[in-house]
Amino acid sequence: MNKYLSTLGRVFLAQLFLLQVIALIIGFFNNPNGYLDYQNALGHQGLPGIFAPLIILIQLVGGSALMLGFKTKPAAIAMAIYATFISLALGLSPFQYLAIVGGLLTLAANPTTAFSLDNLKK
Repeated sequence: MNKYLSTLGRVFLAQLFLLQVIALIIGFFNNPNGYLDYQNALGHQGLPGIFAPLIILIQLVGGSALMLGFKTKPAAIAMAIYATFISLALGLSPFQYLAIVGGLLTLAANPTTAFSLDNLKK
C-alpha cells in the first residue's frame, strides 16, 4: 500500500511543475507577445530574460521525469534545488515552497515507487 501512496505523491509533485509549464505555453500561444511578457515579468522580479527558457526546460524535463518515475532520486533533488531557487529569486511564498521541497526530498529518500520507469530495469 505504501508504494502506491508514494506513487500518488510522486505524481502530485510532478503535476505542480507540469501544469505550470503547460499554462505558460498556452499563455504564449494565446497572446502574440506572451513570451516577451513572461521575460519582462521575470525581469521585473530581477531575473534576466535567459531564465525564461531555462525555467520552462527545467519544469518540463524535471516534471516529466517525476511523472514517469525516471531517475526519480536525481530528478527529485534537482527539482528541490530548483524550487528553492525560484522561491528565493522570485520572492514567492517561502512556506509553500518549503513544503514542496520537503515532499521532493522525501521522494528522493524513498525513490522506489510503483508504476515507474525505474522499476522496469529490475
